[in-house]
Amino acid sequence: MATMIEAIRDALAVMMARDDRVVSFGEDAGYFGGVFRCTEGLQQQFGMHRSFDTPISESGIVGAAVGMAAYGLRPVAEIQFADYMYPGYDQIVSEAARLRSRSAGEFTAPLVIRMPVGGGIRGGQTHSQSPEALFTHVAGLKTVIPSNPVDAKGLLIASIEDPDPVIFLEPKRLYNGPFDGHHDRPVRPWSRHPLGEVPEGYYSVPLGQATVTRRGEAVTVLAYGTLVHVAEEAAASSGIDAEIIDLRTLLPLDTATIVESVKRTGRCVVVHEATRTSGFGAELSAQVQERCFDHLEAPITRVTGFDTPYPVGLEWVYFPGPDRVVRAMKDILEY
Repeated sequence: MATMIEAIRDALAVMMARDDRVVSFGEDAGYFGGVFRCTEGLQQQFGMHRSFDTPISESGIVGAAVGMAAYGLRPVAEIQFADYMYPGYDQIVSEAARLRSRSAGEFTAPLVIRMPVGGGIRGGQTHSQSPEALFTHVAGLKTVIPSNPVDAKGLLIASIEDPDPVIFLEPKRLYNGPFDGHHDRPVRPWSRHPLGEVPEGYYSVPLGQATVTRRGEAVTVLAYGTLVHVAEEAAASSGIDAEIIDLRTLLPLDTATIVESVKRTGRCVVVHEATRTSGFGAELSAQVQERCFDHLEAPITRVTGFDTPYPVGLEWVYFPGPDRVVRAMKDILEY
């Protein structure tokens, strides 16, 4: 059994052993092993030239990764928190995402940028954001977010092997299994994220393929990352015959799996932790409406974080919990 942290570390070790072009680096990501210890032990195993620390400069981290990738390496850069990526956003958008098309294929950027996302650790406004929509809007990027250790390892390996830049988002609330961010109170049932039976050695999970984690006929629930577990708890506690789809990859998006499910159920709920306005749920809603309009029995419903700066003292109110998901499912079933 492994945690998501252990699965990510294992994926990096497997790929660094298989391919000496793979390098891992970031703020405190070398000797210290990262603030969450995802890269712990890699420097000792592979040396300081393969796993190393960087200055506190996100633009420098991403810029260095682009240069390394353009000249043949397979860099895996760590941004300590997704909230810190904004100084590097110009490099991500203007350089990494556009290098292939701008050079007519002469140069490519096969790099991965790892970053923890979301709340649940009482990190406040500068350690809890979910900015996935800022990446899915950018042509030339792929955006991945796993919900369990098995997928985390397989998706990270696939991301490292991909010929183009991949943003790899790691829900920090899932890093260590059953932990809900409050040391002084019981773990909420919907925060219990089981450890995974992660296979040893090399394997990959293809990018662009969603998975159905729960079969159902009444309503389709689209989720990713932490909210997959919230949706599963909502379905289990309410008895609603919901089909839950874990998107796994936001871009490229597995529209075929989504469309097949929604056409069958006739109803769709979209859930994510990020703020509502212009969140990725809006794109999912548009995709479903365009492809499934004649099959819908009720309006598509979104259950999301609120349009407010992250409220550290009220994060369990801010989180879309099972009760909000249940209400959304009941509303469209009664429509």
